[in-house]
Amino acid sequence: MTPVVGPDGDAFLEGDFSDFDVPACLHCGGILKPDVVYFGDNVPRPRVEQAMQSVEQSAGLLVVGSSLMVFSGFRFARQAHQLGRPLTLLNLGKTRADNLASYRLQTPIIETLDCVARLL
Repeated sequence: MTPVVGPDGDAFLEGDFSDFDVPACLHCGGILKPDVVYFGDNVPRPRVEQAMQSVEQSAGLLVVGSSLMVFSGFRFARQAHQLGRPLTLLNLGKTRADNLASYRLQTPIIETLDCVARLL
């Protein structure tokens, strides 16, 4: 069966994946995975601090394609709002920061960003 993709890009898969084995690194024995933070993992503190500093130095924050339901992303939207920076949300579904947003665009992301790029 073809996976069903949600508006946040996540996929709903059918089947039992309990025996899925993540291969170990042949060099160090650690888990092989891309340089991303998976759901349930912690964002490295230096990365959080750098992002918070970027929000503080910014003129505003644009969130694209995220529901912000996970606190790791929501905290930056909340920080922008607390600093009085405009917060713009571009997402088809509802977000955790809807009540904080200065602007809310519920339009398809690709077409909207293509249009913005042409205007720039």
